[in-house]
Amino acid sequence: MAASDLNSNPRQLRLLDVVRLRGSASVEELSKALGVTLQTVRRDVQRLADAGLLARFHGGVRVPTSTTENIAHQQRETLNASGKAAIARAVAAAVPNDCSLMINIGTTTEAVARELRGHKGLRVITNNLNVASILCANPDCEVIVAGGMVRHRDHAIVGEAAVDFVRQFKVDIALIGVSGIEADGTLRDFDYREVKVAQTIIEHSREVWLLADSSKFHRPAMVRLATLDQIDRIFTEAPPPDPFPVLLAEAGVRCEIAEPAALR
Repeated sequence: MAASDLNSNPRQLRLLDVVRLRGSASVEELSKALGVTLQTVRRDVQRLADAGLLARFHGGVRVPTSTTENIAHQQRETLNASGKAAIARAVAAAVPNDCSLMINIGTTTEAVARELRGHKGLRVITNNLNVASILCANPDCEVIVAGGMVRHRDHAIVGEAAVDFVRQFKVDIALIGVSGIEADGTLRDFDYREVKVAQTIIEHSREVWLLADSSKFHRPAMVRLATLDQIDRIFTEAPPPDPFPVLLAEAGVRCEIAEPAALR
C-alpha cells in the first residue's frame, strides 16, 4: 500500500485509530465501530496488515508494536501523512523568519522541515539527517548537525556525543516529535539514547512546541521523555481525546488544531 492510498481513505485511518485506542479488536467490533460491513472491514484489515500497520490474529487485529519497539520509518511516513502535513503547515506558519530552532527525530518533524524551505534567516540545529538534507535546499537556512552515532533505520543521530553537542546552544524554539502521549500526560519514546538528546533539546530551548498527530494520544512507549508541563504549544490535526484537553489546560499548553486540507 502506498502512502497516497492510505491518505485518500479516511475509513482506514479511522480503523487504525480504533485498533490503536483498544490495543486489539475483532472484525465484528470494527464493523460496528465504523458502521460498515464485515466484508469491508476484512478487506481494509488485509490491506493494512500487508502494509505492516496492523497484525492479524484469528478473528481480529492488534497494534503491531509493543512498548519496546517503534514501527519502521517508512511505515510511520505513511501513517496519517495527511494529518502530519496539516501539522507541518501550521507549524511553519507559526515559525517566524530569522529565528533559531532545534528539531529532533520524527516523520512529523521531517514534514515541518519541508514546509520551512521557503523561510529566511533560520538557524537550525538537528540530530535528524533527514531534516538536515531537506533544509540544505534552502540557501537562507543555516543547518548545524549534531555529532554522534547515526541510526541506520531512520538517520537519527543519537548518543552522548549528540547530547554534549546540543548543550552548547540555546535556541528560540524546539520542534519536538514523540512516539506517544500516555493518559497521565507523560511523553514517551522507544530509544533511551534518542530520548536523552530530545530532553537536552527541551532544556536548551526558550519555547518547546510538541508535534503530535492524533495517533500519538494513548500510545504507550517504554522511555519517559518529558511531561506536558514542559511544553508550551502542541500542534495536532484533530481535537485530542479525553483526558488530554483537561491535562493540556492544567499544564498551560496552548493547543493548535490544524485540520487536514480535505476537511476544510
